[in-house]
Amino acid sequence: MTTVKTKLDRRSFIRSSALAGGGLLLTFSWLAPACTTDSPKQLTMPDEWYELNGFLKIGNNGAVTIMSPNPEIGQNVKTSMPMIVADELDVDWKFVMVEQAPLNTDIFTRQLAGGSQSIRQGWNGLRMAGATARRMLREAAAHEWKVPVDEITTEAGVLYHTVSGKEAGYGEMASAAAELTVPEEVELKDIKDFTIIGTSRKNVDGPKIVTGKPLFGLDYKAEGMVIAMIEHPPAFGMKLKSFDATEAKAMPGIIDVFAIKTYNDDYEWQWSDITSFTELVAVVGKSTWEVMNAKLMLNVEWEPIAEDNSQGVPVGFENTADHYKKMEEAAANSSRERRRDGNPEEAFRKAAKVIERTYTAPFQAHNPMEPMNFFADVKDDFALLAGPTQTPEFMEKTVAARLGLPLEKVDVQMTRMGGGFGRRLYGHFMVEAAVISQKVKAPVKLIYSREDDMSYGIYRPAYHALYRAALDADNNLIGFHVRMGGIPDSPLHANRFPAGSVDNYLAESFSVDTNISTGAFRAPGSNFNAVAEQSFLDEVAEAAGKDPIQFRLDLLKRAQENPVGSNNDYDAARYAGVLEQVREKSGWDTNSEGKSRGVAAYFCHNSYVANVVDIANKDGEPVIEKVYASVDCGIVVNPDAAVNMTEGSIVDGIGHAMYSGLTFSEGQPEQNNFDMYRLIRHGEAPKEIEVHFVENNIDPTGLGEPPYPPVMGALANALYKANGERYYHQPFVKNSIG
Repeated sequence: MTTVKTKLDRRSFIRSSALAGGGLLLTFSWLAPACTTDSPKQLTMPDEWYELNGFLKIGNNGAVTIMSPNPEIGQNVKTSMPMIVADELDVDWKFVMVEQAPLNTDIFTRQLAGGSQSIRQGWNGLRMAGATARRMLREAAAHEWKVPVDEITTEAGVLYHTVSGKEAGYGEMASAAAELTVPEEVELKDIKDFTIIGTSRKNVDGPKIVTGKPLFGLDYKAEGMVIAMIEHPPAFGMKLKSFDATEAKAMPGIIDVFAIKTYNDDYEWQWSDITSFTELVAVVGKSTWEVMNAKLMLNVEWEPIAEDNSQGVPVGFENTADHYKKMEEAAANSSRERRRDGNPEEAFRKAAKVIERTYTAPFQAHNPMEPMNFFADVKDDFALLAGPTQTPEFMEKTVAARLGLPLEKVDVQMTRMGGGFGRRLYGHFMVEAAVISQKVKAPVKLIYSREDDMSYGIYRPAYHALYRAALDADNNLIGFHVRMGGIPDSPLHANRFPAGSVDNYLAESFSVDTNISTGAFRAPGSNFNAVAEQSFLDEVAEAAGKDPIQFRLDLLKRAQENPVGSNNDYDAARYAGVLEQVREKSGWDTNSEGKSRGVAAYFCHNSYVANVVDIANKDGEPVIEKVYASVDCGIVVNPDAAVNMTEGSIVDGIGHAMYSGLTFSEGQPEQNNFDMYRLIRHGEAPKEIEVHFVENNIDPTGLGEPPYPPVMGALANALYKANGERYYHQPFVKNSIG
């Protein structure tokens, strides 16, 4: 066992006296058997709850409620985070109820869904929460039975003293445990003793999801609630000049139409406040349909922004053709050196062969299934907000500042999200809902249409990369050069593979300013890097006459045994491990007959993933028959959920690489719904996906994003094998955008 200090900081744990009344869980309706020695089949709500720390409560009848602190965006943390607590608590999973924790920065840290960090950063704290509660229950039993605490054991929610034959359910000791002082240190389980972690558990929200129970932001309702929608400028680079709402106000069910300013000029912007449109027209009415119809009757006049706004973005109307031209010019004239090993220029001068390729990718829209929405009820001295957000803590501060309320007077409640992929990291729609509610003095549900969402931003940036490789007369890689940038920033990770594996290496970056609002998109930066880098490495391997997997493994062997430089941010052995596993599981060396196969591997968000994609030719068209995935993300908390997440990432990655892109004409998005913006269809998904995890005892790392980037590179390489065409520009399917 590992002994750890419980006092990570002042907010690590709280201790509370008994909390009376089952009303604490009135909103909680899926109940489980109590953790008592006779295990009754039906649970009645306990008379009292005892809160042992911020993560869990135990009822006097033994019912255990475990709080899931982070926003649930479909990554299944509402199941996996409580699993970690429950294992250290040593309670049977079937006896556990799970509840979404409220935003509470005095108890929880990093209540954020982003960067594939929820499990990684919560791992130690979650384990400690369960272990601390278990220790306090053991101490309560030891005191009650007047025996040494070291003689008290637990199993499945029951305390045992083997010598005397005494036993008690957790509920019988919960009240006494709640009065104890939190121990200075506790023992964590050995990994081999886990009984819940590493086993597959069903999504705790699954029954509600499939039966249509209210879980999501769009489901949220309140008495007296009205509906609001916004009208924003049709193009980036425009602002509101004037509007006539006479006809709109005359429409049935319409309460009011007015202009709002969401961010004040003197506001100090947080990173989560990205937005290009701060002056909007709001339409408020009794129903969504009535508001949508009234929007059509608005007469709004927009005008160009004449000078840089408060965020310092350029003026003017942008076009897709100009975007690519500007990136080419920036790549040629304004690159910044980010890493240099050896003498790359000399290596390229002496090279027997030089391979040079350019890769591009367009802007992309996030398109979560649930469009942006938020509920706000703003009073003179208090504001309640509820809805789907990945950044509740950050946006609580923004809303408080905008409304002029103390932070403690703003309450943000998290609903389950119908997707996000980074879009809901940016909460301008929360601010809009709050400002509208403050104006109409009523509870408001703000709803975006799909067109609103796709034409508002936030988008995945557009990217451009130049890759060059130098080979000597023996086809050894002696020089590598990458120059990568984007609009508005570069996705370059200068210290990632193949940095550290080549004697002469140069990485440069550039950027192009824009007034189009962009932000994080699933696996930010990596979602382009992996396609370009892994496609290029495949072409270099072919030019060198080497097997593409062995070519990568040889480079990784060099990085492991004799690395170049000291800032390489990947573990070469783990990187090689997923390549070796996917080679074995796919039968790469023995099972390739009749298949067009492509491989790729990538490291991001602290995890390693390798893919092999198999393509067959059916009636002259490529069909993705199978995708193999090897994943090293450390300890897998919930295997079925991890497989589901990996499969979803693979389908998502293939779809965006093949079909998706957003273009602009005079600052206006040319695609604003799915009839023009291409997503993957059921018949285009892989017929089979086979997922394997590297088994190790490394603490969990990221999983929501790492399986997304590499499959796009593997797909490009498989398509080349199928039709002889290399893919340098996304989307791969021509004319799928524009």
